[in-house]
Parts: sequence; C-alpha cells; structure tokens
Amino acid sequence: MSGRDGGKKKPLKAPKKQNKDLDDQDLAFKQKQKADQKAMEELKVKAGGKGPLASGGIKKSGKK
Repeated sequence: MSGRDGGKKKPLKAPKKQNKDLDDQDLAFKQKQKADQKAMEELKVKAGGKGPLASGGIKKSGKK
C-alpha cells in the first residue's frame, strides 16, 4: 500500500570526497603501485601469445 511510490527509487547522493593532502611517502607508494601494475600488464601481454606452460594431465602411452 505504497500509494504513488511506484517505480525504481533513486539512490541517495553520496557526499563529495575531500581531497586529502598526500605526503611524499603516499606519493611514492602510489607511483610504485602504478609501476607494478604496468609491469604486470606487460607480462600478461607477453605470456598471452604463448601456449600453455605445462601440458599437465594424463600422459597417454603409445599402445592401443
């Protein structure tokens, strides 16, 4: 019995985030994270072109 409250409700607006003052340690940490992420993406691209590293599983014998 909601009356006229039909349809989808809009979410409440979140308060704006305040800009935090970052010191040298925080800036260095963020820069290191970005560099690590970039290096990981480059490794993913390199590894993506190759086949599987190990063909694990059951090895079949030559007998039939």
